[in-house]
Amino acid sequence: MWVEGKRKERSQAPTCCATLRSLAIAVFCLLIFAVAASAEAPPRPERGAVNGDRYRVIVSTDIGGSDPDDYQSMVHFFIYADLFDVEGLISSPPKQGRAEHIHETIDAYEKDYPNLAHASPQYPKPAALRAVVKQGAIDPAPAEGFAQPTDGSQWIVARAKADDPRPLYVLVWGSITDIAQAVHDDPSIKDKLRVYAIGSWNTANDRAARDYLFREHTDLCWIESDTSFRGMYVGGNQESEWSNADFLETHVRGHGALGDFLVAKLGAIKMGDTPSVLYLLAGNADDPAGPHWGGSFIKTDHGPNYWTDAKDPALQEGKYPGAKTVNVWREQFLSDWRDRMDRTLKKN
Repeated sequence: MWVEGKRKERSQAPTCCATLRSLAIAVFCLLIFAVAASAEAPPRPERGAVNGDRYRVIVSTDIGGSDPDDYQSMVHFFIYADLFDVEGLISSPPKQGRAEHIHETIDAYEKDYPNLAHASPQYPKPAALRAVVKQGAIDPAPAEGFAQPTDGSQWIVARAKADDPRPLYVLVWGSITDIAQAVHDDPSIKDKLRVYAIGSWNTANDRAARDYLFREHTDLCWIESDTSFRGMYVGGNQESEWSNADFLETHVRGHGALGDFLVAKLGAIKMGDTPSVLYLLAGNADDPAGPHWGGSFIKTDHGPNYWTDAKDPALQEGKYPGAKTVNVWREQFLSDWRDRMDRTLKKN
């Protein structure tokens, strides 16, 4: 676990930690080179939700804003919702995007729910999803990095303090505003939180909140993906049916209300937030440096449990450091999603 890793790290010499990090990167580089030299994909990572692990999850999203890829990511998440305990769906723009846009996606899910539930009784009922939709901050934080509690930030605190021994994974697809507010209001929740945040554009929309967490809460368990997430749609096998446009046309369009809803929002795979879900689907979530569908990350000198994009040039796709730690799995995670989209189709 990240927290256990923190305790161990304090008792080890820095040179030992550096050696272990270098070894992990070297092993992954060898994996990348082996895949490049072979037509065979690497074996699916062990652990993760597709392998039987079950995680508590909150999604914090700017869905409905200027970039429609959050709609794509939400559809993908709902297709896998039977594998998670979905404890929150928070609208955290700020600026554009509201809770109503989460409900819009649930409307499509509700149409497909009978077919999905036939495939797996673990799919949450539409009403259960609606019950955990909360509106978060609609304005960026002031310079301090926090302001007033929102329904979204208060929900994060409440779920983190719930009587459940498992950690609470918060997947940040928009601004990190509500995480910053929740941690400010009750720092004790940090021991329960595991944050996977998609940075880049999302950070730019509320840098004060991000910088507050980075500056004042260095013990927060936090993966900050600024470039690795690009491997969702850049690089990897893009031939024929695996291309960003052809995959949706072949395997998503015509697959229930959710499939048509996704393609209508954006006709080619972008889904830049989806690696946060992929991280929990395949791979050991307790080890950010290990192989995951959603990327592999390095620890820096900042805090005991802060992880970010791998800097090794061998793992860079174009100008994006770490992106190959995602796109190396492209055929695997797309194949798995393809098969799950068939669940939306009515059975004879």
